[in-house]
Amino acid sequence: MTDRQTEKRDLLGMLPEELQTELAKYGEPSFRAKQIFSQLHRGVRPDEMTNIGAAAKEALASFSRYYLPQPEQKLVSAIDGTVKYLFRLHDGNCVESVVMKYEHGLTICISSQVGCRMGCKFCASTIGGRVRDLDTGELVGQIVAAQKDLGVRIAGIVMMGIGEPLDNYDNVVRFLRLVNHPDGLNIGYRHISLSTCGLVDRIYDLMKLDLPITLSISLHAADDETRSSIMPVNKRYPIDTLLDACASYFAHTGRRISFEYTLIAGKNDSPKAAVALADLLNRKLRPERRGPEGGAVPIHVNLIPVNEVSETGFTHSEKAAVRRFAEILEQHGIRATVRRRLGSDINASCGQLRRQALGASGQGGDAL
Repeated sequence: MTDRQTEKRDLLGMLPEELQTELAKYGEPSFRAKQIFSQLHRGVRPDEMTNIGAAAKEALASFSRYYLPQPEQKLVSAIDGTVKYLFRLHDGNCVESVVMKYEHGLTICISSQVGCRMGCKFCASTIGGRVRDLDTGELVGQIVAAQKDLGVRIAGIVMMGIGEPLDNYDNVVRFLRLVNHPDGLNIGYRHISLSTCGLVDRIYDLMKLDLPITLSISLHAADDETRSSIMPVNKRYPIDTLLDACASYFAHTGRRISFEYTLIAGKNDSPKAAVALADLLNRKLRPERRGPEGGAVPIHVNLIPVNEVSETGFTHSEKAAVRRFAEILEQHGIRATVRRRLGSDINASCGQLRRQALGASGQGGDAL
């Protein structure tokens, strides 16, 4: 891609009103932007659009560029139909997306960065650091490309793939507005979940936008010493600071926050750790913390047996330990569920397919 091309705007990352403003400079009518926007989000290339003329196509080419992520690899689970993609981007970098089947429809887990600089010790995505952020069009493009390949509509989004979404804040917020647009993918905010390792300043920024998405917090420990040993971000934003932000987020938005807790054998999966987690959440979020209508903060913990990655040396907890951990949380008034592992036969958790494609050395980037 030439320097002149990189200066052009990514067509998939433009809102209809932005398209309208640019097209008007070339004498195109105002309705043209809606026509183009809707087709782009259905996976139609600009040169394939039959309801716009050559002049409109030339105008698009003059101010914008278009590239849909290309499936480099595609794995389909024989167990539950989960589909895992390794998408190649315009510059040759790769990211992963996973399409999962639920009773209510299809949900896609997308990546927000090429690599990740957060350094969580149990995560394959962060090995090698962050190469770069994904731009808004690349975020949208993962969904458009998957829908086009599968020939189905995707109704939900989980931002839990490669990268830390709030470390790519501006592009992610723009992405949320784009996918919610009624003339595009039209995915409701309440069907979007964003997972963060706990960038507190950005949680407050997101809170002010008052978007009715679901915020998920990767907690993974109940004390600072343990959490800092597996999540470097905790040294910048300790647990008390993070949970204060969570309480403020709920008080402002009224939206339930989910807590993700990866169970690592011998590290954070003991009954004592379960009691400590329940006590922490109850102490920090109940009963004095109240929502907009006076209700106590609803707490939900999603327990996730760790994915075994050779570089980490961590192993997942025994099933009995997982059940016991969940029971203890429930006994202390904390709703807990064990995440159903989808696509287990294709290593559907994000990061591993990209690592295989890059080789053992990976592609170096920056770290936290």
